[in-house]
Amino acid sequence: MDTTKHTINTLFAQLGLPNSDAQIDAFIASHSIADTTLLQDAPFWDEAQQHFIAESLAVDGDWSEVIDELDVRLRQK
Repeated sequence: MDTTKHTINTLFAQLGLPNSDAQIDAFIASHSIADTTLLQDAPFWDEAQQHFIAESLAVDGDWSEVIDELDVRLRQK
């Protein structure tokens, strides 16, 4: 069983993205999604990233809270 605390940094690592605070801030500054777009449908994700996000949200799993945090941050423009 995975008991790792999931953070925005570990989410970015899981998605195969650079995961330092500065790199995450830069990603969020350069990406945004419309209010009508589901996070997993954002055009900047690859297929594996889309699947991970959608599956995690569908099962309301351990990653859901931090994925929701990312969703909010990508919409705060």
